[in-house]
Amino acid sequence: MAYPPTTGAAASAGPRRAAWREGVERARAAATTEPGRLRVIGAVLAALVVAFGAVTAWQVSDRQTAADAVAEHSQPLSADAANIYRSLADADTTAASAFLAGGQEPAKVRRRYEEDIDRASKLLVRAAANTEGSATAREEIRRINELLPVYTGLVEAARANNRQGLPLGGAYLRYANDTMRGKLLPAAGRLYQAETARLGEDYEAAKSWPWAAIGTGVVALAALGWAQRRDFLRTNRVFNRGLLASAAASAVVLLWLAAGHGLARAALNDSDEHGAKSLHVLNEARIDSLRARGDENLTLVARGAVVVDKEGENQGKDAYEVGYAEQMSGLIGDDGADTGSDAGGKAGAAPGSLLARARELADDDAGRAPVNEAITRVREWQARHKVARAADDAGNYNDARAKVIGGEGSTGESFDQVDALLAKALEHEQLEFKRAADDGRGALTGLAPGGGALALLGAAAALMGIGRRLSEYR
Repeated sequence: MAYPPTTGAAASAGPRRAAWREGVERARAAATTEPGRLRVIGAVLAALVVAFGAVTAWQVSDRQTAADAVAEHSQPLSADAANIYRSLADADTTAASAFLAGGQEPAKVRRRYEEDIDRASKLLVRAAANTEGSATAREEIRRINELLPVYTGLVEAARANNRQGLPLGGAYLRYANDTMRGKLLPAAGRLYQAETARLGEDYEAAKSWPWAAIGTGVVALAALGWAQRRDFLRTNRVFNRGLLASAAASAVVLLWLAAGHGLARAALNDSDEHGAKSLHVLNEARIDSLRARGDENLTLVARGAVVVDKEGENQGKDAYEVGYAEQMSGLIGDDGADTGSDAGGKAGAAPGSLLARARELADDDAGRAPVNEAITRVREWQARHKVARAADDAGNYNDARAKVIGGEGSTGESFDQVDALLAKALEHEQLEFKRAADDGRGALTGLAPGGGALALLGAAAALMGIGRRLSEYR
């Protein structure tokens, strides 16, 4: 059966359009009128101001989190890693000193060795608990934990043989030293480098400028200025109070953002330059002094049994004496180098040496004083070492040993003084770092929530300002 063709209103209506298309066309038609344009302008202004507040809160929160990590997480972890290295190096040095003392090692020396091992073990536990997301750090902690019992076992074997007067004790001690220097200390050094690298990353994140927030703020202010000018040209009114309030709130947030981040950046730079970098150099100086002391002791333990086998000017020389000279060169420079003089007319630290750099990085007398005194004590140590080596080379082993591990006037006395002075300098620089880092964090306090709240008020003010103009069309 054939149906008649559709005619009339049904035919003329055609296919029904999609609802979204009808909505777009109505909005487009409304935007051709002044009230419609004002509604669009109000919505855009409010969105820009809210976006400015949201981006500000987001970027400031990220930088505050990074600044908190610098002060409370990455720098303490870096310091712990340095202390792990120092404790292990000091344990090795102390073990050699105890061996030199003979079968009846001094209780004080033995206690120092045990405290070093205990401190390193506790710091490793803390580092393992706080090291998050760093596969390198976790691997090095695992390696150190595996090797530390091996090292202590070798030291105990050396100690037992030494107490019985057996020459095998020296071989065990040299093997223990090889384990420490060839495996343990390199692993501790890589752990320190990993934590220091994380500290650098946190510094970069905390100090980077929040360009997205600044750019959004400039765009929001420009849009508010344009809307204010448009309103003036159409109504001849100088100010729209709502738009003016919104612009004022946005300007306050933008200025607060720039000033707050600028102050935080300056304080964090100060904590880096005169805190973290000073701590890094002082830690290296303290470690080099420990390694020099260990080589000095092992020179007497090995008694020429270990020589440099690599080709070069040191080939055939005592390996530990060469190591001592290398550590001292990095610490302060060669004892015969032209280093100038300090305030007391004594030889100073060679330019570029660790102690010279530590003195340059110290930004006050309280920080420079212990470093200057350490320089004097290291030079004294070098002079005493020459006397001890001369005695040993002349065959006076007992006299040489007394000049190395004896009391007053020995190289051991000089080393203890240097170590104590560097510890004092480290304590001062740690306080300087904390003060500057806390200042940096404080400059960002309240900026994220305050900026977000002001942005919301600014958006509301913009809508009120536009709403006041819309009311004139009703």
